[in-house]
Amino acid sequence: MNETIDTGQDTPSYVSAILEQTPNGVLLVDNKTLIQYVNPSFLDMFQCRDEELLGKPAADFLHSDCFERAIKKDGRLIVKEVSSEHNIYFRAGLFPIKGEDLFCGIFIDISEEEEAKNHYRELKAQTLQRAQEVIGGQMETAQEIARLLGETTAETKVLLVKLMSLFEEEEDK
Repeated sequence: MNETIDTGQDTPSYVSAILEQTPNGVLLVDNKTLIQYVNPSFLDMFQCRDEELLGKPAADFLHSDCFERAIKKDGRLIVKEVSSEHNIYFRAGLFPIKGEDLFCGIFIDISEEEEAKNHYRELKAQTLQRAQEVIGGQMETAQEIARLLGETTAETKVLLVKLMSLFEEEEDK
C-alpha cells in the first residue's frame, strides 16, 4: 500500500507499526515538498489513495504552503487550516527529520471540534437575535401600558375635577 522510507538504516518494526496504526495522519515530504510517504490514517482522513499523492507537491493536495513555510524556517511549525476540497479541518505539526532531507507532518482531524464551534456561534447569534426580539416586544408592551395608564389617569383626573367642581358648587350654594 505505502512505500517504505529508506533512511539508510534499518527501521525498527515498531516504528513502522506506529506509523501504520496511529490515528493521526502522517505525511513525509522531501526538501522540494514532494510527498514521499503517507500513512493509512492520512489517506482515510483526506479520502484519497497514496498513488494520487506520492511524488506530487504537498501544496497541490493540501492547498496550503505549510510545508514551504516550515522548510523556510528550517524548523517546527504548527498550523490550523481547512481543506474545503476534502471537507476537513486539521491541525498539523510540521518538523524536520534530523539527518534526512525530509519534513514530517502529523495531521489531526479537528472537523468535529470546528463544527461544534460553528454550531455554538450560530446558536449564540440566534439567541442574541431572539433576545433583541424579546426586548423589543417588552418595550412595545411597556409603551402600550404607559399609554393606557396615561389615558386612564387623564380620564380619572377629568372625573375627579368634575367631582371637585360639583362639591365646590354645592358648598357655594
